[in-house]
Amino acid sequence: MNKMESVSKRLYFILILLIVILAFSRSIVDFITDYLWFDSVGYAGLFTTEIFTKLGIFIPSFLVIFLGIGFYIKRLFKNYAELGKVIYSPEQEKNNKRIRGLAALVFSGYFSFVMARNLWFLLLQYLNKSSFDATDPIFGNDISFYVFTMPLFNSVFTTLISLVVGFIVITGGFYFLMMRLVPPAEGSLYDYNEITARPNFKSIFRKELVMYGLRKIAAFGTIFFILLSFYFFLRGFYLMYSPRGVAFGASYTDINVSLLGYRILAVISLIGAPAFGYGILKNKRLFMGFAPVLIVVVLVGMTGIGAVVQQLVVEPDEISKELEYLDYAIKHTQEGYNLNNVEEMEYPALENITAQDIFDNETTINNIRINDARPLKQTFNQIQVIRLYYEFNDIDIDRYILDGKYTQVFIAPRELNVNKLTESAQTWINLHLKYTHGYGIVMAPVNRVTEEGQPELIIKNVPPVTSTDLVVNRPEIYFGELTDHYIIVNSDEKEFDYPSGSDNRETLYEGTAGIELNLVNRFLFAIREASMKMLFSNNINTDSRIVIKRNIMDRVQTLAPFIEFDQNPYLVVEKDSGNLYWIIDGYSVTDKYPYSEVYNFNGQGINYIRNSVKTVVDAYNGDISFYVYDSEDPMVKTYARIFPGVFKDKEEMPDDLKNHVKYPQDFFNLQAEVYKEYHVSNPNVFYNGEDVWDIANEKFMEGLQQIESNYVMFELPEKDQVEFSLILPYTPREKPNMTSLLVGRSDYEEYGKLFIYRLPKDRTIDGPMMIESRIDQDSVISPQFSLWGQEGSEVLRGNVIVVPIEDSLLYVEPIYIESDNENAIPEMKRVIVVYGNQIAMENNLQDALMVIFGEREQTPVPGVQGDPDTLEELGEKYQELKKYIEEIEKLIEDLLEESHQ
Repeated sequence: MNKMESVSKRLYFILILLIVILAFSRSIVDFITDYLWFDSVGYAGLFTTEIFTKLGIFIPSFLVIFLGIGFYIKRLFKNYAELGKVIYSPEQEKNNKRIRGLAALVFSGYFSFVMARNLWFLLLQYLNKSSFDATDPIFGNDISFYVFTMPLFNSVFTTLISLVVGFIVITGGFYFLMMRLVPPAEGSLYDYNEITARPNFKSIFRKELVMYGLRKIAAFGTIFFILLSFYFFLRGFYLMYSPRGVAFGASYTDINVSLLGYRILAVISLIGAPAFGYGILKNKRLFMGFAPVLIVVVLVGMTGIGAVVQQLVVEPDEISKELEYLDYAIKHTQEGYNLNNVEEMEYPALENITAQDIFDNETTINNIRINDARPLKQTFNQIQVIRLYYEFNDIDIDRYILDGKYTQVFIAPRELNVNKLTESAQTWINLHLKYTHGYGIVMAPVNRVTEEGQPELIIKNVPPVTSTDLVVNRPEIYFGELTDHYIIVNSDEKEFDYPSGSDNRETLYEGTAGIELNLVNRFLFAIREASMKMLFSNNINTDSRIVIKRNIMDRVQTLAPFIEFDQNPYLVVEKDSGNLYWIIDGYSVTDKYPYSEVYNFNGQGINYIRNSVKTVVDAYNGDISFYVYDSEDPMVKTYARIFPGVFKDKEEMPDDLKNHVKYPQDFFNLQAEVYKEYHVSNPNVFYNGEDVWDIANEKFMEGLQQIESNYVMFELPEKDQVEFSLILPYTPREKPNMTSLLVGRSDYEEYGKLFIYRLPKDRTIDGPMMIESRIDQDSVISPQFSLWGQEGSEVLRGNVIVVPIEDSLLYVEPIYIESDNENAIPEMKRVIVVYGNQIAMENNLQDALMVIFGEREQTPVPGVQGDPDTLEELGEKYQELKKYIEEIEKLIEDLLEESHQ
């Protein structure tokens, strides 16, 4: 019998072990293969730091909770037997041990896992925190207290509250189940009335069995109220994020009512802790209810008194009561969004440009964008995809030195989209061994089009053909935005490289990416990818490697989930090597910055942001490098302490890649949104809303939209060279005239600096919508739009580009025509230039400039071939064209009248 019992126990143990292994097999495989991937990309330290920190929390907490729960439940069983006069049978004793062990295992395992998962990074941030060198204005705490310390305290508090509640549930559940499964002896729970022979339930509180349980609950209740006191104390600090007042952060009412209320609640909870325990033990309802009732009363009182103070004390004298707090909100919001060092420049917006000025600003003129990324994407996907499985997912703007000239260009990678393969072609071999990479790029200057209105391509086709000194030597794109599936390289099946006529060129991968597929790894990745073909394929050999996480966003987010990455990575051609690299902007963000208003960014609310990291990903090898671009940011300094060796100084970035770093649009747009209100530093002006701005609107394509920030190349005041910058116009709220221009600098030495051009207030400066109205009302341009529309084409408006030149402003808007057939490609048909009270629409930018400014004496305007017409001749041609258009318009009106008759 003992042998049978022993065998049965072993089988039972083996069965349980197998069930556990099967249940967690996928997690185990994912864990091992994740480590292999982290190691293969050179960041095993990121993985091990997380694992060891979690284990450092999990193991001791598991042991303490397991032993504590086990001992506690053992005491519950023992005291229940003694006080309830219960004798356990041998079988019951065994069951009690099993229950005790299982309950302790499940309870401690769950809580330890949750603690490790929730606390590991918060703990590392707290232990490695960097000072912000700034304090909150109410309590005088360094900002790091709110960003790094309070989140840890809050999480620890939540965990402890959960533990206390868990112990109370265990205690209550134990007595509830035991009294039904193993009832105590008669008289142990309550007495019987000698006359009626009915239970006397009032006697229940005189019984030691019940009192023992109540003592346990009283102890946990006491702990609960102590923790509650800590919670109310912390709530005072959370007033730094209060939305109650006229500005974000703690207001007059918050400081004078709510803060006092939370301090009172903390004291009540602390005093109520022993009172609650005493009330439970002595059955004194007054003591039991002391803390809960007072807490409710104070909370209701806080709300009521707060509303009364707000309405009767603050609102009648709001400006004087809230002035101090408004000032805090303005300063801290500007700090939170890095707007406290915006340089202000007065810009006269004169109207004195000459043809000579146009010539002198050749680089600026030759880089005014007359193409747009959206119609251009459609065009590229029709004329340059080459094969159905290629796709241009995105088009970005950058600048290069091409043939010695600083040139702004559109650049688009030709990625492979295997989902576009025919269904019959989507075999395992094709998806994972054959079609492995995209190929090459398309590049076009922003200011040049062909006679047909299509972009002039300077890098095109497969393999890449270039008309400049920029050469792409490694055009294969193994890592991109559309590379969402794993591939196996160096197999016996050659990879498709690129199409060549009716044939296909093949290749073998020569890079370093991937994890070796030895027998063990092959088995593990076959489980991970749920692929039996991987396990048994004859095409996989000893040199084969599996490449996973090829999507560049997935790649960087897996490595650094604590960084918020920009949603618009862009591709760069390194001129020295001809290799392709992705640059992805990374941000340090938090919503814990005191007194800084919360705005939405990438779908989450934040009130602090820094463009602290530039991440570079090799499109061929997948190598990843994180470069710190804001070494003053306390958050990235903290991350660098947590993960030593991960972040590199920006000086270590290759020189040619430095030339392609640019101010990210998403970050700039967020700052521009905040700056609409928070450019005002005077709290009185802020309160009255006297100087609130709007981001200008424009007509774009076939609709109306808020104008987008644009990359523009122009020469800044007191600078002798053109810079690549982001620019965005502001108007006064609900007004069309332009009041200022926000500019973000991108070139390496000046990178990240913001300045604002403040325009004159003594006269009206045209905003984009005023320019749009002038275009619509022009007697030459408007009929031409109508004529194109009647011919079955759709007129699409491009962006209004505002270009600062020589203390003046030039407005440029391209016009596109798209026919109404299904495969139509938008064509850049005309360019409109507006300057002062002059407006011209011509076939190209140079002609439009010539109409307005004329020719420079003895020297052609930049970009115009041959001898240009004189201003007088162009004026005569312009008037002649206008006459013809008026005649055509009259003819159309006559025809329409005849048709009505």
